[in-house]
Amino acid sequence: MFFFDAKRSTTGIIKMKLRLCPRSSNSPLVFVLLFFAPTLVWADEPIRVGIIGVDSYQGVAFTQLYHSPPDDNTDLSGLRVVAAWPGGSPDIAESIDNVPRWKKALQNMGVHMEETLGAVLDQVDVAMIMTLDGRTHLKLAAQVLEAKKPLYIGRPMAASLDDVITIVNLAKEHRTPFFSCSQHRFSPGFSAMTNHPEVGKVLGCDVHGGYPTESHHPFFFWHIHCFETLYTIMGPGAETVTRVSTPNAELVTGAWKDGRIGTVRGIGQGVVKYSALVFGDKGVAPAGQYGYAAPVNGVVPKTRYMGYEGVATEIAKFYKSGKPPLPPEETIELFAFMEAAHESKRRGGVPVRVDEVLKMARKRVAENSQTR
Repeated sequence: MFFFDAKRSTTGIIKMKLRLCPRSSNSPLVFVLLFFAPTLVWADEPIRVGIIGVDSYQGVAFTQLYHSPPDDNTDLSGLRVVAAWPGGSPDIAESIDNVPRWKKALQNMGVHMEETLGAVLDQVDVAMIMTLDGRTHLKLAAQVLEAKKPLYIGRPMAASLDDVITIVNLAKEHRTPFFSCSQHRFSPGFSAMTNHPEVGKVLGCDVHGGYPTESHHPFFFWHIHCFETLYTIMGPGAETVTRVSTPNAELVTGAWKDGRIGTVRGIGQGVVKYSALVFGDKGVAPAGQYGYAAPVNGVVPKTRYMGYEGVATEIAKFYKSGKPPLPPEETIELFAFMEAAHESKRRGGVPVRVDEVLKMARKRVAENSQTR
């Protein structure tokens, strides 16, 4: 018979120690423990993290934060990146250059490189898809979710709205939690604008930043940061999207169901900076600089850079609790918003309804699932 001692660790995860008694090996308790054995985490051991794709610097940044967390951020403790699959895409120059570079950096931090994704999943409790190429994310996510490993997907979540919806459906099918976002969602200065004392209730938002593109990804999907910032501050509920496009700039305007308006100005020429101007019932205030705290009376406080620490913290909390920091429905709407911007340009700049774009995508996903 098995006996077990369970306790809740400081990380919030139930950790168990088993001891074996040779009597009654056919006990139902034995079956239960063996059935759920892959989910047990031994006491005093960190949560084991696996990285899928090493061509993004974020994987390196997260590993550094988890292995050597700041003294004042205990949420980052209790995790260890143990294995990675290099991945990479031959038609993305950034990927070709980054794989050997970040592979070596991770190995220097004790991360073991594996030749297959399956070999990584065999060693870890949770996983993060970090490869830059959104075209591969559906296939990779399907394997992780089927293995029932809680999953974070780096930006872009996918290279099509259809793939985003399909990943969400797979997570529900396998009852495995996941989330995806750009690091800009949890940049302190941006996230703090939702309840900033100088703004009050958010009534509108104008975001600005760059928009690098890749020909094999939908125009705005590749560099999602500005749209992530818009949704971080405004929240979901967009109804229509209109796009004005010139060789030097992009202007995307969203009208929310409650009458609010949010915009994204893509800077194609001149100095590129990422920030926002937020309008509220108490005042108007800038969101400051990416990676730093929200401004106070227009001045950004002198704090350490937290461009990656914000999202790394939310990922760590998610791995420990199993509760994603944002619902998948909001992520779907965010991608539908961008796709509506693409459709607006195709139609000559007219407003396009977000629910219309979503309806068409869901129909395609349903049709494709029937033909598999």
